Amino acid sequence: MVNNILAITDRLTSTKLEDVLGGTFLSSLIVILLLIILAICINVSSKKALKNPLETPHGLFLIFMIFYKKMENLTVELMGENNRNFTPYIMTVSMYLFTSFIFGLTGLPSPVGNLAFPLILASATFVLIHATAIKYNKWRYFHRFIEPIPIMLPINIFTMWAPLISLTLRLFGNALAGYCIMTLIYFALTTLGTVITHVSYVGVWGPANFWVGSLITPAFHFYFDIFSGFIQTLVFIMLTMIFIKQEEPEDAEELVNQ
Repeated sequence: MVNNILAITDRLTSTKLEDVLGGTFLSSLIVILLLIILAICINVSSKKALKNPLETPHGLFLIFMIFYKKMENLTVELMGENNRNFTPYIMTVSMYLFTSFIFGLTGLPSPVGNLAFPLILASATFVLIHATAIKYNKWRYFHRFIEPIPIMLPINIFTMWAPLISLTLRLFGNALAGYCIMTLIYFALTTLGTVITHVSYVGVWGPANFWVGSLITPAFHFYFDIFSGFIQTLVFIMLTMIFIKQEEPEDAEELVNQ
């Protein structure tokens, strides 16, 4: 059992092309396809709603408007009014991340269970962080690497990568931990079922293999796939907004309005 978990871990952390472009890559494509279909449905619903602007929104369009408003308020609260245009990006990342986490319920591997995909998402945030810093500091951006004294250059360069490493490992670590725990739970239930079958001659559809698993595993799946996915998605987008906001000067809104 331990060897199986180690083998799975090695495959998930692998950077080889054949491992990255495996099950998790297919899962990611399916998640993206589902989100594209959802976007098309929302677009169709919005066009129908705009034909009767005095009519109260309902259905899928209403749900989307509520979600958009919540995300916009969160973005403005953490990043300020001048960064309201980050809302679509934050929405896209949150929808992809949460869908990827709960996608494991289908039986297919979750995209965030492969180190490559959390790294890609964290890299996008990393680029936005430094793009924002360059936007406001111009050439003075490079001065940060020799502050407060030039001898701090190696440490400052290493510190620059901290958000990328932190965001990547947080996502991947939680996804991998949940996967390993669920694997152990299923292994324990299978072993228990085998023992009871041999002792009491209960069939493969007996209480050990069916009733016990049906009662226990949904609760664990709810926690590790749905609840944990929601929390990790919220933490990721909040840290993304905070890291980007930290690169702006205190008078950033005044500079934008001028």
